[in-house]
Amino acid sequence: MKILVIGSGGREHALAWKLAQSPLCDKILAVPGNPGIAQVAECVSLPVSTPSALADFARHAAVDLTIVGPEAPLVEGVVDAFRAHGLRIIGPTAAAARLEGSKVFAKQFMAQAGIPTARFRIASNANEARRLLDEFGYPVVIKADGLAGGKGVVVAENRPQAMAALDRLPPGAFVIEEYLTGEEVSFIAICDGLTAIPLEPTQDHKAVYDDDRGPNTGGMGAYCDSRILTSAERSRIMDTIIHPTLERMRQLGTPFTGFLYAGLMMTSDGPKVLEFNVRMGDPEAQPLMHRMATDLVATLVDGASIEWRPEPSVCVVLAAAGYPGTPRTGDLITGIDECGATVFHAGTRQTERGLVTAGGRVLGVTSSGPDLPSAIRSTYDAVRKIHFDGMHYRADIGRKGLKRW
Repeated sequence: MKILVIGSGGREHALAWKLAQSPLCDKILAVPGNPGIAQVAECVSLPVSTPSALADFARHAAVDLTIVGPEAPLVEGVVDAFRAHGLRIIGPTAAAARLEGSKVFAKQFMAQAGIPTARFRIASNANEARRLLDEFGYPVVIKADGLAGGKGVVVAENRPQAMAALDRLPPGAFVIEEYLTGEEVSFIAICDGLTAIPLEPTQDHKAVYDDDRGPNTGGMGAYCDSRILTSAERSRIMDTIIHPTLERMRQLGTPFTGFLYAGLMMTSDGPKVLEFNVRMGDPEAQPLMHRMATDLVATLVDGASIEWRPEPSVCVVLAAAGYPGTPRTGDLITGIDECGATVFHAGTRQTERGLVTAGGRVLGVTSSGPDLPSAIRSTYDAVRKIHFDGMHYRADIGRKGLKRW
């Protein structure tokens, strides 16, 4: 089977790395890929990467299965374009991808489907949002409506911060919602429109600095551990969130297929949805693929059940100078081959000088261990062997989970 992976980040490297282990996979193509993905796939840079251009490429390359990593192509309708050509692809249609593409649509959808979420109001513009702030106490959550690379959500501690956020976020509609307390969990399921196969729970770390301080990023690390959720909590999430989402999407005539990602807050009242994503998480994909014991291709193609290694996995993101603002690029990277961990490339580029930084999130250093403390220790031992000028990372990835051991 020839498989195409669309994307160029750490998530796509993790997916390609796992796909390459399948006996069902004969060859992997990646558009555009990155130097890490190039170790297991043939990377192809297309002059234009529109949905129709990607579909034309897959058709001419006789691709059997396509997996879409990032959200933007899904929102733009890449699945619709592929299916119009009779090509098999993992992901939701553009209509279903509105769950991530529009925060306004997602919140209205949750209200209609009875899915537990934070109390919210919708503002059509920044001026209306400023007026609605008075209906909420502080802290308050402000969300820009469209895609923002994980940086379109601000938690404002007071009114001046909220006003500044509205000036800084992209113009358009906004969601204003109550601030929920509890522990965040990423819950991802592989869906075929009717049924869902849940993956193991993971926990992302969005803020740039330790102890969840500083601005939000695309994700500074994640860990995957069975102990994050009890079996009762998993069942409740499936019954009150995942299955109702699939049912409501069918009612709307837009069945959901692909990776359904529910970003949850485990509150004292039970799990509530912070946001929906319509693709595999990044950096959640890295520890998930590291822990998955069975064949990912068999699950995606035939719905085969998934088995997981008992050892927890931890991924620490190494970020470039300036991130999450404008990152500095071109810094030489050393130590990957000697670090002893699985290193997924995100923002890298191969040059005559060697491997250099080429984005904000540069590498995802991933390791497992017999218990969570061991996995954390192993991962950070590897991190300390890698270097590039300006490199920064969080030193507390997985720490919240230690209370469960």
